[in-house]
Amino acid sequence: MGKGLQAGVLVAVVALVGGCGGGGGDAQPSVSTSSPDGRPSSTASTPAVKLAVAGTVATGIEVPWGLAFLPDKSALVTERDSGKIKRVVAGAQVTEVGTVEGVDPSSEGGLLGIAVDPQYPKRPYVYVYYSSSEDNRIARLTYANGAISEPTVIVEGIPKAAIHNGGRLRFGADGFLYAGTGDGGDRPNSQDDGSLGGKVLKVTTDGKAAPGNPDNRLWITKGHRNVQGLAFGGSQLYSAEFGQNTWDELNAITPGSNYGWPAAEGVSRLDGMVDPIGQWATKDASPSGITFAQGHIFMAGLRGERLWAIPVANGKSAGTPVAFFAGQYGRLRTVEAAPDGSLWLTTSNTDGRGGAKSGDDRILRVTISK
Repeated sequence: MGKGLQAGVLVAVVALVGGCGGGGGDAQPSVSTSSPDGRPSSTASTPAVKLAVAGTVATGIEVPWGLAFLPDKSALVTERDSGKIKRVVAGAQVTEVGTVEGVDPSSEGGLLGIAVDPQYPKRPYVYVYYSSSEDNRIARLTYANGAISEPTVIVEGIPKAAIHNGGRLRFGADGFLYAGTGDGGDRPNSQDDGSLGGKVLKVTTDGKAAPGNPDNRLWITKGHRNVQGLAFGGSQLYSAEFGQNTWDELNAITPGSNYGWPAAEGVSRLDGMVDPIGQWATKDASPSGITFAQGHIFMAGLRGERLWAIPVANGKSAGTPVAFFAGQYGRLRTVEAAPDGSLWLTTSNTDGRGGAKSGDDRILRVTISK
């Protein structure tokens, strides 16, 4: 299969028009779209949305990274450097529920993603992705009575470095746990079938290969540089990936596929490799968390300091992305769809690479309208 044959429309963000505002988009990119054979192709018909910051949910969180909602509509938030997990309730004080043992923070490592068991509280577990002194790991924790306990490592041996640790966790409707990993700063890991680096993992809640995984491996795709965003739109899994110097990517994930790194960065049309459905100049994105709502992938940008709204349809096409809040809140790390239909959006200005303001880091509540 030639690279790009899976995706019906390839989106190349080639330029940005600056600007800022409130509910409207802050920057509309110039977008070229084509089918894999180079012929012009239509974009997705999903209507545009408008975003507005409705308020601040919480302040004073130190380098928030992962965020996952509980059935009671509160959220658990990880702090990358401290190794702490905090519970956030809108309109209430932030409380600490415990510290994950063995977290070894670095420039991009530490306590990263978090996911709540889909059968919680029947199965009172949360899952975290973290950097230890030796590797990156996924652990299952009991969360009950406002505290974490009984940590059990279920996946280990994910390559670790100061950079490119991946770290996002997401449960699918199938009940399996998905994880995005990075190449650990060592490019060959991404194409090495024996390495967990540069992959998208799909595992059971005990850390075993999910039934149907290619060759019964823990991973379902390879050829990624640094996956820090995972989201489902229906049954379709999407991933956001950091580029090196040129293109950041939004990928539609198909098990068994190779996404090209290090041979490819962005749309490259290489045989046997799958192209992204969207790409951005690294200065405009550097994407971390993504979520799906109202026919869009919402993608938080670190270096880009903006929230992208990207219309998607069936994982095979993308309409014109629109950026919101450019430069208004600094680095943006994580975005999650909240139970009330809004988005919770975290800043990342205390991570050593941003300009922290009073109250940082914070969680913003963002409303969506059409």
